[in-house]
Amino acid sequence: MLRLSEIKLPLDHSDNDLQREIVRTLSIDAAELISFSIFKRSHDARKRGRIMLIYQLDVVLTEQAENRILKTTPALPRVGPSPDTNYKFVAEPLTEFPQANQQRPVVVGFGPCGILAALVLAQMGLKPIVLERGQEVRQRTKETWGFWRKRKLNTESNVQFGEGGAGTFSDGKLWSQVKDRRHLGRKVLHEFVIAGAPEEILTDSRPHIGTFKLVSMVENMRAEIIRLGGEIRFEQKVEGLLRDKDNEQGQGQITGLTLATGEVLHSRHIIIAIGHSARDSFQMLLDHGVYIEAKPFSIGFRIEHPQSTIDRARFGDQAGHPILGAAEYKLVHHCKNGRTVYSFCMCPGGTVVAATSEEGRVVTNGMSQYSRNERNANAAIVVGISPEEDFPDHPLAGIDLQRELETLAYHLGGENYNAPAQLVGDFLKHRPSTELGSVEPSYKPGITLGDLSKAMPAFAVEAIREAIPQFDKQVKGYAMADAIMTGVETRTSAPVSIKRDAFYQSVNTKGLYPAGEGAGYAGGILSAGIDGIKVAEALALDLLK
Repeated sequence: MLRLSEIKLPLDHSDNDLQREIVRTLSIDAAELISFSIFKRSHDARKRGRIMLIYQLDVVLTEQAENRILKTTPALPRVGPSPDTNYKFVAEPLTEFPQANQQRPVVVGFGPCGILAALVLAQMGLKPIVLERGQEVRQRTKETWGFWRKRKLNTESNVQFGEGGAGTFSDGKLWSQVKDRRHLGRKVLHEFVIAGAPEEILTDSRPHIGTFKLVSMVENMRAEIIRLGGEIRFEQKVEGLLRDKDNEQGQGQITGLTLATGEVLHSRHIIIAIGHSARDSFQMLLDHGVYIEAKPFSIGFRIEHPQSTIDRARFGDQAGHPILGAAEYKLVHHCKNGRTVYSFCMCPGGTVVAATSEEGRVVTNGMSQYSRNERNANAAIVVGISPEEDFPDHPLAGIDLQRELETLAYHLGGENYNAPAQLVGDFLKHRPSTELGSVEPSYKPGITLGDLSKAMPAFAVEAIREAIPQFDKQVKGYAMADAIMTGVETRTSAPVSIKRDAFYQSVNTKGLYPAGEGAGYAGGILSAGIDGIKVAEALALDLLK
């Protein structure tokens, strides 16, 4: 089988057109083409009047034709053997647990990283115990919607904490820029499809699922882990570690952990997949001697435009075409003050959501359903910051800054979980907003209009004011006066990194495996799932050796 790349056809082509293009590109007879399948499909919208679909195809030819083409590969750079994307376990899956006295591995956190780690461990016969501080996904959904509607926050089960992790209340984006030579992302997508995700996520170049589909999918993956011998415990918060004293090399050994209930679990193999908002857990790890560093993250606002404005700017007269769906954007601007402003977590046809996990603080995030058919498009518009420039040299100083800004947003919003907001036109003209324009904000519980320049450091406000008109040059209408910004966006990524070695273990705590977004090794659902697989494999090899 051959992989054929960069096949471009107009938006409304037929299946016969695709077949003819394969024959033409490979210079073969039609009879030599046995079959083909789509591996990936994307689109090129740089020329709005003529949007092209771009295909990667797996093509089956007669043996004679394939051999002939492979001999001429230098003349056909877009053609080569199809890579093997099937997942291969690093060790033969076991039919029973290795030893009667072997402690079971523990996974702390049941977001995308923890789910994939637990699933791979279970598939290998290692029967993991999963600890999740929040609730199972359906009860968690009720709690989250209750906060949005009634302003009643459950600090242990919300947008950030609970089965499925923060990705459950998001756009459900399933792409990543991580290097993936082993095709582990394919393993993640394949398990999602088995659990109920639409099969198109395997071929769409920028697949997404959306919150409602994620809920049932997560439940099915939980059921499979349990079927394979794993154990899932909800509302089980980890409050301490059991860790041997450091040796001469400054390294200890994890031996277990303690729960808020007082229970002690003994294990020498523990995955920490706690997510980017588990601030109390970061403090607990630091208190127990686990090595942690501060890392860069970003701060800013959520910005909303009519989705129709973004569609027209990106697709022109072909806006609304069913193949294209709701348009997206990705924007970057390097400012005069040395800062970089960029769009993040763009949610086409979605809503801005309340994402706090702590009382007396306001945080925004974005969410879409699978249909992406809400009125507005939203994205974070954020400024990068770093420990060296912006906060003291302390591992958790970034958390202090996040909390400071989130508390300020709570006060500016009216101290009732409303979020402070401002029209883009007013923000650019340095004046507070007093009434809405044509764009209706989607944030619930609600917004309080005012002056967002009070919600961010001066350097961030200056940078965002410079960037918005520049973004308008790329996406016409981006600087529209009635577009609305809502504050604050502070949790783009973890402000810490729990450093690990080449064997995926903490650099100073053997047997502890930091993983996913909270540890600083992922930035979204797919990359978190990939990291969960890598860490599960490393744990399995160490346990079974």
